[in-house]
Amino acid sequence: MTRDFREAVESNRCDDRSLDKHLKTLFEDLKNHPVETKNITKKLGITRVDEQRDAAECFENILRNVTTPEASQLFQGQLTHKSKCSACGTETSSDDPFWSLPLELVGSYGDYKVVDGVADFFREADVSGPNQLFCDSCDAKADATLRMEIKHHPEVLMLMLKRFKFDYSYMKYVKMNQSVVTPYKLQMPQDGAQSQIYELYAFVEHVGELKHGHYTVTIRSQDDGKWYHFNDSEVTSVYSQPFKLDITER
Repeated sequence: MTRDFREAVESNRCDDRSLDKHLKTLFEDLKNHPVETKNITKKLGITRVDEQRDAAECFENILRNVTTPEASQLFQGQLTHKSKCSACGTETSSDDPFWSLPLELVGSYGDYKVVDGVADFFREADVSGPNQLFCDSCDAKADATLRMEIKHHPEVLMLMLKRFKFDYSYMKYVKMNQSVVTPYKLQMPQDGAQSQIYELYAFVEHVGELKHGHYTVTIRSQDDGKWYHFNDSEVTSVYSQPFKLDITER
């Protein structure tokens, strides 16, 4: 989350109409009543709750279909897709909302660095051959350069590490198990006047394969600054607290 958003939440300044007030009421209610998910799964059209689901996709469905527009906008950003024809130089652009940025682990060797993955996501790319784009000015397909920019930064940024790739040797999806180096603070983009600094406050981990497995989450408490591990109904303090010795964690 951004520093400004974190400070606003921690200050606990909220009136009866603010989103913070509604969230506070919701969590106070959850402390006193058992949590049921049947209304959420019904709203999302999930009939087989025993089937493996992708956490990021599930989260986006909740933001789109269950939450209020104000809550959804906290996680929603806007990307600008830009293309430039290599033949005539014509530039075009379009805007799209996003709730998460997918980072490719394919092609990385050794430890995967989140900072490098974000840089790769926004790096300019060339398309040619069968991937050529149609240019209205040329009235034909042509080579082009593509790049993306963040037009609107979300208050809370979600990065999705794409850990599964299709292996043609086995004709199935396999999981990439290399370690990930994550910074406590992430600047996006890494240069420019429009950059935004985010502070890590939670990460989700998946154990298992594509169609079966288990999700847990580790969250930094805003009350005492410590990290806690959430595993179904069990919540424990993390023995080796992250980011105590370095600005990154492996």
